[in-house]
Amino acid sequence: MLYQSWLGKTYDEMAEGTGYGSNYIKQIGSQLWQDLSEATGERITKKNLHLVLSKYLQGISKQQNQPQEQQFNKKFRFTRLDPNFFSGGKMEFPSGPLPAGSTLYINRPPLEQLICSELIQPGCLIRIKAPKKTGKSSLLNQMIAYAKEQDYQIIYLDFQEADEEVFTSLDKFLRWFCIYVTRQLNLFPCLDDFWDTDMGSKVSCKIYFEGYLLQYIASNPVILALNEVQRVFEHPNIAQDFLPMLRFWHEQAKQDQTWQKLRIVVVHTTEIYVPLKLNQSPFNVGITITLPPFTLNQVQDLALRYGLEWAADSQGIKRLESLQAMVGGHPYLVSLALYHLSGEKMTLEMLLETASTPMGIYTQHLRELLNLLQKEPELMSAMQQVMASNEKVELDAIAAYKLESMGLVQLNGNQACIMCELYRLYFSQQLVKL
Repeated sequence: MLYQSWLGKTYDEMAEGTGYGSNYIKQIGSQLWQDLSEATGERITKKNLHLVLSKYLQGISKQQNQPQEQQFNKKFRFTRLDPNFFSGGKMEFPSGPLPAGSTLYINRPPLEQLICSELIQPGCLIRIKAPKKTGKSSLLNQMIAYAKEQDYQIIYLDFQEADEEVFTSLDKFLRWFCIYVTRQLNLFPCLDDFWDTDMGSKVSCKIYFEGYLLQYIASNPVILALNEVQRVFEHPNIAQDFLPMLRFWHEQAKQDQTWQKLRIVVVHTTEIYVPLKLNQSPFNVGITITLPPFTLNQVQDLALRYGLEWAADSQGIKRLESLQAMVGGHPYLVSLALYHLSGEKMTLEMLLETASTPMGIYTQHLRELLNLLQKEPELMSAMQQVMASNEKVELDAIAAYKLESMGLVQLNGNQACIMCELYRLYFSQQLVKL
């Protein structure tokens, strides 16, 4: 109804196209305008729909005089509308992080509020961890958008961009790190003025930040968002110095106002397996955000955003329970299923029946996981151990870390069990062939 109203159709025209009576359509419309009015804080009717929602999409609101926390709460109760939602075009194929404001972004309370509340604390350190394709980068995009609204400066660094050569030594890595951050701040790199080989790379990096970068930053805080940090984990010679350095910077903020301007956010897949002393790890300070799978209610919410109206009632919830059982609430697997269902080219029953087969929608995803396992015999062996038991299995720490980072298993310490029924069905077939 919202889309048809956006196109300017009358209630009578909607009634003709749906088979419902015009009086029923009007009642539904009245409730819709009331719900939208409450959500946006603006009175919405069928006649002013374009005007009010266009203003809303442009970020015009009446929240400027509210405290930050109230602004946050109101903002995340109603996900900002994406203009593409009204375009009538096909939904985008689930691929990569969702941009801030996407209608397909599902909040996982209280995580968003916790992050944004912590972000305003001087010198904070936040860690976001979860397996691949579970929404870490999408959450980071939401956080960055919030920080920008507070007029914070943003330094975004994705370690996947770094050449392998960068990790050949700590000095090379930290110099690359400093230059990258400098460019993000639109400053001219002048490392040689601060770098002292006799002092060491870590101290030189600290002096460069303290004596140059943080001095040229305005009074507003700066967010240092470090994504895909597991790339650093894979180089223990780098990680054993770089990660404790981040912890030290966080602790410096407790006694030095200069460092309070720097807020650090670390995003990575699963747990760190680099052997660090507990008092050196950056991950037993600050707050840790672990992304859970979608709940059934969140799957229902996303189904409705994909336009699957049958998901709205109790019968719809029961049907979605079978999808939840198959993929375990895994955000990417759920989104891929709902995308295909929204195209109306297959039924949910057909999708589930073929899910683990070469004809199913997950075949490419499953083959990629199998290929990764086949490249590492130790991982394949660990996966076979998991599949051979109905109970949790004790695994080598590194194998457990890697399987969880692939999203294949759930861990309790180093004890692993298969992540979802889809993976159990697929790998029980494939591992027999090997």
